[in-house]
Amino acid sequence: MAKLLLNLRNVPDDEADDVRELLDENGIAWYETKPGPWRISVGGIWISEDAAIVEAKRLMAEYQQARGERARAEYAAAVRDGTAETFLSQLRAEPLRVVLTVVAIILLLGLVALPVLLLRG
Repeated sequence: MAKLLLNLRNVPDDEADDVRELLDENGIAWYETKPGPWRISVGGIWISEDAAIVEAKRLMAEYQQARGERARAEYAAAVRDGTAETFLSQLRAEPLRVVLTVVAIILLLGLVALPVLLLRG
């Protein structure tokens, strides 16, 4: 019976491509399911053979470890160079989106606090 190796919800295309390539390089049989039409069910990368799932998970763990280290190194380099994304850089690039997001957060916090305020009075 097939086993799910990677749920493709919120997985970047480059990561999914890397996983497909990793499985092919190691001779592990896999197939992919596509997301449903309304995105209720997401796609996934499945391992066809039960015996290969242990090896696939080991390879996946190594890949994720290396990808995490690479991402941390890239972020550290961006911080050193001053090119890392900050709140102020986002505010300069997209002021309307940032302001609307802050307003939405304040409104939601107000809605959460409203019952408490009404019960006190």
